[in-house]
Amino acid sequence: MPDDNDKKDRSTADALYQALSLGFLFPVAIAIGFFLGRWLDRTFHTWPWLTIILTACGIAAGFLNLFRAGKSGD
Repeated sequence: MPDDNDKKDRSTADALYQALSLGFLFPVAIAIGFFLGRWLDRTFHTWPWLTIILTACGIAAGFLNLFRAGKSGD
């Protein structure tokens, strides 16, 4: 049955795609928060407050993406 084997390959590829995208998006969200906060701190001379706040927001956004992906995987 080639159709069953094709479906299995597709589900494996979908799972691999989701894992790789989460592995990429989690650190990207943190990095965006960090570098945006760092730039704003240099602009407004508020070191280190905006860096800390926006890095925390990036971490929260990364976890939110992780939880959404886990919820949609059910």
